[in-house]
Amino acid sequence: MEVERIQALATAGLDVLPSQFVRPAHERPENSKAIEGVTVPVVSLKGSHEDSVRALRSACSEWGFFLLTDHGIPLELINRLKDVGIEFFSQPQSVKEKYANDPSKGSFEGYGTKMTKNHDEKIEWIDYFFHVMSPPSRVKHEIWPQNPPSYREVTEEYNRELLKATDVILELLSEGLGLEKDALKTHLGGNLIELEMKINFYPPCPQPQLALGVEPHTDMSAITILVPNDVPGLQVWKDGSWVAVDYLPGALFVHIGDQIEVLSNGKYKSVLHRSLVNKDRTRMSWAVFCAPPPDAVIGPIAEIVDEQNPAKFSTKTFAEFRHRKFNKLPQ
Repeated sequence: MEVERIQALATAGLDVLPSQFVRPAHERPENSKAIEGVTVPVVSLKGSHEDSVRALRSACSEWGFFLLTDHGIPLELINRLKDVGIEFFSQPQSVKEKYANDPSKGSFEGYGTKMTKNHDEKIEWIDYFFHVMSPPSRVKHEIWPQNPPSYREVTEEYNRELLKATDVILELLSEGLGLEKDALKTHLGGNLIELEMKINFYPPCPQPQLALGVEPHTDMSAITILVPNDVPGLQVWKDGSWVAVDYLPGALFVHIGDQIEVLSNGKYKSVLHRSLVNKDRTRMSWAVFCAPPPDAVIGPIAEIVDEQNPAKFSTKTFAEFRHRKFNKLPQ
């Protein structure tokens, strides 16, 4: 299937953005600017356990988003992860096309460009590489980039570190709900929780004020843990305004996704967010979606539902939830 890649478009030297990328007026960054003087929560794991529980509970109930520092993942490893991703996207187009996916046939892993058109038939300014990192039974190493040769080794090391970080985050979030520390992980499938890597590549855009890298959305994951390069672009929705997220070297950008919102019965918010693009520089981010296995049954946890706090969400398998979200059906 022949797909027009955004990176190829960007290197063609366009002065004017093709019409299929021009957002409706109300969606354009020039008409929906981020509010000034507001910053997102930054949570350090250096303090006491109680402080960490309180800080995460506050960030996730008010924002659904926070920057995590002192998380134990070496900065050197994060930088190596970025290096191998940059190297993949720097290869000739013909090399990258060997890894092309085909979502129309249910093949989502590999190299792709989001050509699925929304109702306004607008396209996002992004190419990506997507693959499962964990659990081992779900990993298809034949889809992973063969070049650079260190891609697998670096990504597997990052996966090991991220599994540990995910456990810590889920434990703190569980305790913030007044539950046992393993509650959320157990409901999300325990050791069958999937970690899915998506390397987002947003090349320079001739008219960034008219386009979006990713349109406003919430993630269907439980949590999403992202590290970006130093080109800003991520914005989160808070109290009726967009808030720009500044780059913080070494921090993990943690998004609460739909599954945690459901399990917490809305106590934690699934954060609405979008991604802007840049006229002169390539923006990249490495997003890892932590999601339950397809057959996991997700609904408000019984211990936090009562007459005063009735269930706000229906209970269904993650596969059913995903089908409904992809097809824009009511949940």
